Amino acid sequence: MPRRLLAIALVLLAVLLAGCSDDPADRQPGDPVTAEEAEVLAGLLARDAEEGGADVEVAAPFGDGGLLRLTGEVDLTGSAGRAQAVTTYGDGRPDDTRTLFFTRDRIWFGDVPGLADALAAAGLPDVPFVSRPLATGPDAVPLTDVLVTVVLNLGAPEADDAAAFRGGEHTWEGQRSVDRRLATVYAADAGWTVTVDDGTGLLLQYVTPLPGQDTEVTVTLSDHGPRTIALPEDGQTVDATSHPEVAAAVGI
Repeated sequence: MPRRLLAIALVLLAVLLAGCSDDPADRQPGDPVTAEEAEVLAGLLARDAEEGGADVEVAAPFGDGGLLRLTGEVDLTGSAGRAQAVTTYGDGRPDDTRTLFFTRDRIWFGDVPGLADALAAAGLPDVPFVSRPLATGPDAVPLTDVLVTVVLNLGAPEADDAAAFRGGEHTWEGQRSVDRRLATVYAADAGWTVTVDDGTGLLLQYVTPLPGQDTEVTVTLSDHGPRTIALPEDGQTVDATSHPEVAAAVGI
């Protein structure tokens, strides 16, 4: 029996010694991700979608001191979301606050200043929302549309190929505590970083540069789980495409 105990102890010691090289204390920010971490990154967006959705906060600076902040929730399985959008201009103008609903192909705006007057001038019924197609593509896209697209892209129907995350282009950047949960930060040569919950493997934060700009979008996800987004009904909405005079009057 003592020999067996000694053999087990030696095996455990060997395992512990073999695992020392994976200790975060022995790594440096910028080290390539391991094969196991590549698997974590490959399945990140699929795990988010499997959870259903999350509460979401987005912050994006613009111009000289401006900031657009979205606060709400997203259904990553159904590709829909809602948020309060607050624009701070940084030049003395008052903040602009609106309600947003969005899908991959459409966006709705509520609490729009001047909407009731614009509808009345066009001889249209008073409704709380104006909607239009979500702007995409390489041309100039409104910042709001860019942000909601980034949010919806944080869920995927299936995992990526882990091999795409190996080869030195994706790196380990250390660990930190997020809401008392241990999380690991990873970065890519493409410029984005993700913070991943070590316990659940779920995305906690995504930071990426804005296309063609020097500023970054920061998306924070929390309270992952199923979400149901009730989009505005047709009777609550005026179509900006069908009524361009209304869209022009309210700046949609």
